[in-house]
Amino acid sequence: MSKIFRTSMFLFVALSVALAACGAPATEAAPATEAAAEAAPEDPMAMYAPDAVEGDVITAGSSTVFPLSERMAEEFQNEGFAGNVTVDSIGSGAGFERFCEAGETDIANASRAIKDSEVEACAAIGRTPIEFRVGTDALAVVVSAENDFLAGLSVEQLGQIFSGTVTTWDQVDASYPAETIQVYSPGADSGTFDYFVEEIMEDFGGEEALLGVKGAQFSEDDNVLVQGVEGSPYAIGYFGFAYYVENQGALKAIAIDGVEPNQDSVDAGEYPLARPLFMYSDAEIINEKPQVAAFLYFYLTNVNDNITDVGYFPAPADALQASMDALMTAIGK
Repeated sequence: MSKIFRTSMFLFVALSVALAACGAPATEAAPATEAAAEAAPEDPMAMYAPDAVEGDVITAGSSTVFPLSERMAEEFQNEGFAGNVTVDSIGSGAGFERFCEAGETDIANASRAIKDSEVEACAAIGRTPIEFRVGTDALAVVVSAENDFLAGLSVEQLGQIFSGTVTTWDQVDASYPAETIQVYSPGADSGTFDYFVEEIMEDFGGEEALLGVKGAQFSEDDNVLVQGVEGSPYAIGYFGFAYYVENQGALKAIAIDGVEPNQDSVDAGEYPLARPLFMYSDAEIINEKPQVAAFLYFYLTNVNDNITDVGYFPAPADALQASMDALMTAIGK
C-alpha cells in the first residue's frame, strides 16, 4: 500500500467519524445543501414560470406590435410553456373589438392608446382594460430603394401627399420627376393609420382626405404595403419600423423634417413619428388564467432583450416599470 493511498484512507476514515459524530452518514453531504435551499426565500413569481403554467393565451390586434409579440411568444415557449400562444395581426381597432366587444381574446395588442368608446365597450362585458407599455415604434415613411430622387420630406409635404393635395412628384419639388405619386397606407382599422392621421393629417382634411386619395392602396397587412412600395420608384408608404428593418434592402426610410428614424433620434424625442406600443388585459382574466399572467410577466421581464433585434426601441424605464407595477397589482403581489 503506497504512502499516498494510506494517507488518503486515513483522511477518509477521519472525515467519516466526524460526520457520524454529527449524526450524518459519511456518504450523505447533499442534505445540508437541500436544507439550505429549503431555508432560502421562495421566488414569489415561481408559479408564473413558463413551465409552471398550462392552457392557451389568445392575443390579437396591432400589425405593428405583431412581430414583437410573435417573438416573445416564441421565447415563452422556448422557456418551457407547453400551451399555445395565438398572435393575430388584425389591426389595433379590430383587436379592441375582439377584446372589448366579443370578449374572445385575453390580450389586445395596440399601436395606440385605447379610446374611451372602447373602454366603455369593455365595461359593457365586465372587463376593465389594464394598459401595459411594452416598447416604442418609430413609424417609418418609406420609398423603394430604386427611388433616386427623394431623401426626406417635411411634415407639411407628407400631409400634402397623403391628402391628395399634390398628385405628382414634381408638384412636391420641381426637381422631382413628373410621375404620379402612388400612395400606400394601412387601413382604417389600423392603429398606425389612426396615429398617422392624428400626427400628420389634422390640417389636411383628416381621415376622410386620406381615405379619399385617388388610387391609394390600403391594407391591414403591412407585408402587402411593403411589396407595393418596393414595386415602384414612385410609390410611398408608411408602417412600423420593424417592417422597414426587415425589408431595408428593398426599401429606403426617408427623413422627416430632417430627422431620420433611429435609436438616438427616438430616445432624444426628435423624430416626429415615434409612438408607444401597448398590450391590454384585464385583472379578472389575469387571475383566472395564470398562463396569461405568466406570459405578461415574461414579456415585461424580457422584452428589452429582444425589442431592438425585432426592429423597435425600448420603452422608457419608468414606463416599463409602471407596466410591471400594474401587473403586480392585478395579481395581488
